[in-house]
Amino acid sequence: MENSGKTQFKLSRLVRTAASEIYVIWERETRVGQVHLHYAHDTIHAALLLEIDLTVPEEEDLLEAIDEDIVSSYLPSFEREDLLVTVFRAEEISSFSYAPTDMGDFGPEDDED
Repeated sequence: MENSGKTQFKLSRLVRTAASEIYVIWERETRVGQVHLHYAHDTIHAALLLEIDLTVPEEEDLLEAIDEDIVSSYLPSFEREDLLVTVFRAEEISSFSYAPTDMGDFGPEDDED
């Protein structure tokens, strides 16, 4: 996602279901947060969980990257007003799993595509 002068974000998919996806967001080696997308017919609801402060232009770049790299591939010709994004300030407190091995977080170099 390299654009002239724009912040470069990498989106690493954690989960995909028939109606939703979760991505970890990276800026170089820094974990920025997560985006949870829920597909409801012709409307897409997104919860953007930011772990660091972004400037308004950086947030706009990130929303554009989410739209171009994820949403447009799901619904290439949907109306932009049908993408509803709620932005939250988040902090990961802990995580838990019954899995026998520790999968850990995907790093910025991981790619699930």
